[in-house]
Order: sequence, then structure tokens, then C-alpha cells
Amino acid sequence: MTSNQPEGTPTWIDLAVSEPDQARAFYRAMFGWDYRLVRTSTGDQSICLLRDQPVAAFRHTSTPGGGASRWRMYFATEDCDDASRRVAASGGTVLEPPVEMLDLGRVAVAEDPTGATFGLWQGRALVGAEVVNEPGSLVRNDLLTPDPEPARVFYADVFGYTLDRNEDLPGADFTFLRRPDGYEIGGIFGSPGAAPAWATLFEVADTDIAVKNAVAAGGTAAAPEDSPYGRTAVLTDPAGTEFSVITRP
Repeated sequence: MTSNQPEGTPTWIDLAVSEPDQARAFYRAMFGWDYRLVRTSTGDQSICLLRDQPVAAFRHTSTPGGGASRWRMYFATEDCDDASRRVAASGGTVLEPPVEMLDLGRVAVAEDPTGATFGLWQGRALVGAEVVNEPGSLVRNDLLTPDPEPARVFYADVFGYTLDRNEDLPGADFTFLRRPDGYEIGGIFGSPGAAPAWATLFEVADTDIAVKNAVAAGGTAAAPEDSPYGRTAVLTDPAGTEFSVITRP
């Protein structure tokens, strides 16, 4: 990616970490990432690099365990302030109002009506993840929530998504989210009992090897499973952050 993605496209991810060295070692073992330290008004960050291109970031925090159990996903927006107003008008909550992050971009953090947190990213020097949809990088985000209907209404209002069911998974309460141009940006899983959260899926060259690498690097892993879209596994890093990997056909 060399320019800002269209409004409402997942474009950036970051993770709060209380032990940056541990996080850097684990994700280097998983994805081959290198790192660049940047100091912002909100604290230090490690920019995660794949072939010297940004793919994610670690937000350094003093909170034990990193203060989060999920990666935070940011939607691309042309106007962070306007998008924040739409979030509030549509029933969401702006947790952190728009702020400049050096010359990288203008950023806000919000919560949808079901309680899932997400970010807004108005890219400047950093357009977001510059490598996506290949091994070692972000490939997809889906919302898991026990109350999917308010989420469907909210995100359609804020970003103008159209909604349709997934006929590949007839037994699942799953809704595709599509930009106005028809491009699929993710989906919403109705999952009773789930904690509302945007799940993060990374692509890998071999899911079974990724599972072994995660365990060897101090994380944990569920057994790989096959789906219509590829071979997946749910992993947990040493700090307790859950994410998934996939090898696509």
C-alpha cells in the first residue's frame, strides 16, 4: 500500500505491550518482523516492519499484561474528526478524541454500541499497513459480538457499508461488510457469550509451522482447523493476547 485506503477499510493495527522486548521477540519468531522505535506524545511505540515496511505497531505501556487481550484495529478515514462525530451520532462512544501522532497521522479511538473497541486512522506520513494480504502481515478483521444487530446498524451508518449473509457458512450468524464500491472489508459474527472485539487474522505460509513457532516462542496454540477459506489456528502470545493465522489455498 502506497496511499491511504478508502474510507472504512481496516488499515492499521497496534497492540499495547508492557514488555516490549518480549513482544518483539515473539512476533519476530512468528512473522520475521524487525522494529523501529518512535516516540510520540502518547508514549513510545515500536513500529513493526516486514521488509522494512510498516505492518503494525506496539504501544508501550506500564499496565501489566499490556492492558489489552486483542490487537486494536483502525479504520481508514479521510477526516478523523468527522468520522468521530459520525461514531457518536450513530450510538458509539469516542474514547480518545482525535489527536496528531507526530506526522504519522491523526488518530482516534472509539467503542461501538456492543462494546467493541476500534480506532480511526487518517494517514499522513504513515498510510497504515504498507504490506497486507501476504505471509507475515494482516489479512482480515472480523467483529465477534453477542449482539450483532446493533453492530450491523452502527457500522453501516458510520461507513456506508452494505450487508449480506455468507452462504458458505449457513450455520453461522455471519454478515459481510462491504464498502459502497462492493469491496468486502470484513464481517460480523454473532457469537453468544463472546466478549465484543475485533479479531485479527494474519496470513502465514504454513499454519502448522506457525503453531509450532508460537509454542516454541513462549505462546500457546489451538489445533489447526480447515475452513472454506484456508487452514487456520488461534494463537496466544506470552502476554495473553489472542490472534489467528491462516494459510490460504
